[in-house]
Amino acid sequence: MKNKIVVALDVSTFDQAKKLIDELTGHVGVFKVGKQLFTRLGPTIVEYIKKQGGQVFLDLKFHDIPNTVRGACHAAGDLDVDFLTIHTMGGFEMMRAARQGVIDSGNEKTKVLGVTILTSINQDVLREDLNLKVPLGEQVLHLAKLAQMAGIQGVVASPKEITLIREHTEKDFLIVTPGIRPTWYQKDDQKRTMTPKDAIEAGADYIVIGRPITMAHEPKQAAMDVAKEGK
Repeated sequence: MKNKIVVALDVSTFDQAKKLIDELTGHVGVFKVGKQLFTRLGPTIVEYIKKQGGQVFLDLKFHDIPNTVRGACHAAGDLDVDFLTIHTMGGFEMMRAARQGVIDSGNEKTKVLGVTILTSINQDVLREDLNLKVPLGEQVLHLAKLAQMAGIQGVVASPKEITLIREHTEKDFLIVTPGIRPTWYQKDDQKRTMTPKDAIEAGADYIVIGRPITMAHEPKQAAMDVAKEGK
């Protein structure tokens, strides 16, 4: 179970990240490097995680014209990250270009994942703010199927849509699920959440957890508790 846990390193400094990486290595499978940390530290933090033997989830959510995304994904492949993210709302050609960028790098290990609908977005936000009138689940499934057609290896999706995606995509299509909240953690700003156990049973390949582990008094113990709960 521990290899399915992706810890979000949503911290500001190298020292903060290093402390978490050192403590959690061996107790989680993957470390997620997002915009905040990568903007501050760049490839340095990726290189440190790899040096410690960890896997890297580079969560920069590329969303641009196809040629620009292709170049960015080529660069991520050169960094030897294990996973990288793009926005599926960029469309089919952009997603196909993202996959080609990784191929151009010669690093077939790097997997491209498409972000469908952010877990902070619910049906009201989708309809009123984004002016999308379709049901949220229908939009997520459409984007997931489009991503699969474009040749990328999986999606990032709310736990509430795991079963729907799993039923309509290939067995090896990866589902990475944020919005995971252990039973012992109070809910916060994410609207579509699920426990580790329920997410894994629904078919998630990886679960992303940030604050319940990184802000715990004892992060290693919290990671062990999540792994135990997810079995």
